[in-house]
Amino acid sequence: MTTAYTDLDTTTAAAEVYPPQEDSHLLIDVLVDAGLAPGARVADLCTGSGVVAVAAAKAGAAQVDAFEICPTAVAHARSNASAAGVDVTVHRGSWARAVEFAPFDVVVANPPYVPQAPVDDTAVIPGEAGPAQAWNAGVDGRLILDPMCAAAPLLLADGGSMLIVHSECSDVTRTLTALRGHGMNAEVVAQQMIPFGPVMTARAAWLMREGLLAPGCELERLVVVRADAP
Repeated sequence: MTTAYTDLDTTTAAAEVYPPQEDSHLLIDVLVDAGLAPGARVADLCTGSGVVAVAAAKAGAAQVDAFEICPTAVAHARSNASAAGVDVTVHRGSWARAVEFAPFDVVVANPPYVPQAPVDDTAVIPGEAGPAQAWNAGVDGRLILDPMCAAAPLLLADGGSMLIVHSECSDVTRTLTALRGHGMNAEVVAQQMIPFGPVMTARAAWLMREGLLAPGCELERLVVVRADAP
């Protein structure tokens, strides 16, 4: 696997910014190993710290536009891009704002995807996990994933590719079905089993009761779905 993300300084990430974790790293690995970045116009949706956007720029993208709703994260992503010596334009606004700048050759996304328990559990999740808005995604984890999949044809140029990373608990099959239903060729191109982080640890029992994780599961499966426009 590549290690394009390892030289990005994330030690200064504020508590309000989602810190790069296994999902960010897996997404970068797929982007770089697939050779999608060189010469491409890339959009990074829900950029957070900007780690994926910076990796795309370092991998040879001709242009990188990143989108983030949190003003603190926008400032942090801009700072990280500057420190890395790469040209990344970070826009303040939700992922949906990317449609204004489309079409892109490549779209990468690490959106919020953790199903949100009906009882507030954020008090037991340590601050270093980042802000709740970075991972809470409604009762089924699809609050952002569904509209993002629907917008794929609007975001991509002809022959363009979209890479989305998310957890098994937010229904991988539904992502594939949604993208294919919008005319895309979609498949899982990478996966990784990881120990539960602080958010999944806090919600594991509830996720198992809801049937979103297998009973007794101690590892979470992350996947990267690739969708190619015709």
